[in-house]
Amino acid sequence: MSIKKFEHVGIQVKDIEASITFYQEVVGLELIERLPHSDSNLKLAFLGLNNEIIVEFIEGYNPSLPAEGKVHHIAFTVDHIEEELHRLEQANVGFVYDDIQHLPNGAKYLFFYGPDGEWIEYFQPPVK
Repeated sequence: MSIKKFEHVGIQVKDIEASITFYQEVVGLELIERLPHSDSNLKLAFLGLNNEIIVEFIEGYNPSLPAEGKVHHIAFTVDHIEEELHRLEQANVGFVYDDIQHLPNGAKYLFFYGPDGEWIEYFQPPVK
């Protein structure tokens, strides 16, 4: 197989500045790079962790975004999901489900909404 690594998830957004701010301040990603595009109608920004890109935002590609964005959800691993829930509540974030969900293997997760209605998941793996 020729796959070397996961590159990134591209998300179409309505307002790139609002998405950058939300993903920095609420999700906890860092802005790594903004790039011009050969199509001057498009704006691009790349965010991630430790200088590794995770998400690419694209503004101007398609103004008719579906209710959940063009990606169903993005998941991020967290250590203390209960603390994250409290932090997100303090940030007045909208939640897909009212509480933390539990899987039979002991993993926990919660879904909340990004600025364009995209679903963001915080996932806490089971304790081993």
